[in-house]
Amino acid sequence: MLLASEKNISIFALGGINEIGKNMYVVQYEEDIFIIDCGGKFPDESLLGIDLIIPDISYLEENKDKIRALLITHGHEDHIGGIPYFLRKLNVPIYATRFTLGLIELKIVEHRLGRDTNLIPIDSESILEFGQVQISFFRVSHSIPDCLGIVFHTPDGNVVHTGDFKFDLTPANNQFADIHKMASIGQQGVLALISESTNAERKGLTPSEQMVGDHMYEAFTKAQGKIFISTFASNVNRIQQVVEASIKTNRKLALLGRSMVNVVSVAIERGYLQVPEGMLIEANEVDKLAPEKVVILCTGSQGEPMAALSRLASGNYRDVAIYPGDTVILAASPIPGNEKDVSRIIDNLFRQGAKVIYGSGSSTGMHVSGHGYQEDLKLMLTLMKPTYFIPIHGEYRMLHHHRLLAESVGVEKGHTFIIKNGDVVDIEHSVARQTRSIPAGDTYVDGMGVGDIGEIVLRDRKQLSEDGMLVIVITISKGDRKIISGPDTITRGFVYARDSDVLLKEVNRLVKKTVNDLQSENIRQWNVIKQNIKKVVSQYLFKQTKRKPMILPIIIEI
Repeated sequence: MLLASEKNISIFALGGINEIGKNMYVVQYEEDIFIIDCGGKFPDESLLGIDLIIPDISYLEENKDKIRALLITHGHEDHIGGIPYFLRKLNVPIYATRFTLGLIELKIVEHRLGRDTNLIPIDSESILEFGQVQISFFRVSHSIPDCLGIVFHTPDGNVVHTGDFKFDLTPANNQFADIHKMASIGQQGVLALISESTNAERKGLTPSEQMVGDHMYEAFTKAQGKIFISTFASNVNRIQQVVEASIKTNRKLALLGRSMVNVVSVAIERGYLQVPEGMLIEANEVDKLAPEKVVILCTGSQGEPMAALSRLASGNYRDVAIYPGDTVILAASPIPGNEKDVSRIIDNLFRQGAKVIYGSGSSTGMHVSGHGYQEDLKLMLTLMKPTYFIPIHGEYRMLHHHRLLAESVGVEKGHTFIIKNGDVVDIEHSVARQTRSIPAGDTYVDGMGVGDIGEIVLRDRKQLSEDGMLVIVITISKGDRKIISGPDTITRGFVYARDSDVLLKEVNRLVKKTVNDLQSENIRQWNVIKQNIKKVVSQYLFKQTKRKPMILPIIIEI
């Protein structure tokens, strides 16, 4: 196989293409590998029992001696969630901003990674030298503090990764996008631009975060009981707006949810969040204050079953309850795939008698996206003026729309590469081609296990969840190989035994007949006997019930 190191510049993704989540991108110049982000993605309902999806890093493990750095653009879960699992395999230097490093350190402590990890702080003015490659950064606006774009300066040309961005001219945290620096990078010449595509379908410019602060204060002034507000824990700008609205309406603030408490602690400690002394209260203090004097900031805006908002909506939170007349604000929009879970929580909140403010954009003004709309994306393309363009961080339709936007502002047709995870774009002598791929895919995290759950296990879990299982136990004599006892059938999730006596008796009869027939043919191999039992019973049960339970024959020899 042709290795990426045999080309001058190679660009590929191990995650983040044709999906939203588990971002990981690689820029390789000759023998130097640079990794951009290491995210995780939460599974959908088809991946039963899976806790997290992270990128397959087998290519990086095979080429670990060439890895120079892991560069983190910002601290969202889909960009840092895979780091603890990555570090168990590859302990490479991690470069990130102060706030992002704080979130990464929380993960390292939580996962009890004993060895030292080299965490190196950077900012938009940092310059890193790695042999022939120089790396610089530029500040972008997003929905979390300290977000960066990255420039790889190579002898063959500059490669730019934008990170997640929008152009907010009135950012809530005053971290303005460095448009002048972006223009300067574009004037130097950009050989290849790698840019996010999340909102490439949405026309116009992304609304400013400042709009949310105004609407939030208005909602706080109208609320009569307690105010519950749920947002992403990492959206420190939004949390600051909650703090400011609480100050103006003379309310105390309680935090619910481990991630919310952790992120707020890091943000306060590192100076990214300003909270007056004595404003924060514990959850068990909420009921000691008048309802109109309290705001509860909680996790669970995406409908996560065990998050604080879900437990509040079902009345199962120990220290705090929602009463009729309380106001609940969802200051986040559902990530694609989470709509059903969010709708369920909203229904439960209404059942509790709460006033619920939900929905994004102009409908409520309680949330604006951190990702650029079409005009934002076109502005980035215009500033960078790339020769080649690789849209990333989005599903296929988003990448397609981003390609059309690039062509509309001057990127030559045929110079845009819509790739899959693992597809490699090679640039040699300033000419880019995509002709090969490297191993890429998903690695499943299930409890303490990483990568030990494959398609066969998931298929078994799916079968168990849909049709249940039937265990058939037979005891056979070791001497004459005849049935001593059984067969006994145990059913779980298939049929209720007491109501299916006739069906299960027929199963036992078929099993006994199958074993005796095989014995008469002098077939004594356990695996052959088990396969025949499964075949006969499966055919009978499907004919009778149109279901295919998992059948587990157990043969005991005495």
